[in-house]
Amino acid sequence: MQIKLSPDDIETIISEANTAARRLRRRLGLPACDREDLGQDLLIDLLRRLPAFDPTRGSLGAFAGLVLRNQSSRIAIRIMRERKAQGGGLLSLDAPSGPEDQRPLAETIGEDEGLSAWHGQVTTAHATTEQYQAVQTGISRLPPEDRRLCAALAHRPISMLVSEGFGSRSTLYRRLADLRHVLTAHGLGPSWDNVAAA
Repeated sequence: MQIKLSPDDIETIISEANTAARRLRRRLGLPACDREDLGQDLLIDLLRRLPAFDPTRGSLGAFAGLVLRNQSSRIAIRIMRERKAQGGGLLSLDAPSGPEDQRPLAETIGEDEGLSAWHGQVTTAHATTEQYQAVQTGISRLPPEDRRLCAALAHRPISMLVSEGFGSRSTLYRRLADLRHVLTAHGLGPSWDNVAAA
């Protein structure tokens, strides 16, 4: 059923959705930035259900309140289920790290414990510098034609190097296999293994 909404009706619907979003955000302890998303979710659900509104059974505000309350419950159940699946609750990096240490949690997590470390990437400036120097040393010991190949590989894929006259694809892969052994002998093997593990 098509419903004609007056500007007052539209204002009522938006106001009810915003109120429900504020209430739901507080109840779930979500950050303030989530209020707008909650309001949009609630408003979309209300607009989708609006054709079921029967003015002979009650006011638009009462209908909106009932629909918003039901949708709020569904959202709350979904969020609580997600929190339970994640081990009890969401943890903010801005939260205090403990009862004795009031620093934000983000300040207490070292770079070597962060997401980059989980993916096998170099996490500290010291390790990055060491790896950079090892690469420079290893490459400086290569013959000039292999250095040129390494420099080209840093910026272009094998297919482009084939078209630029570095050799056939199979020749380039054989040279790469040989270079890997040479560079491993110069101490770059472990860093390649870390990249492969990532």
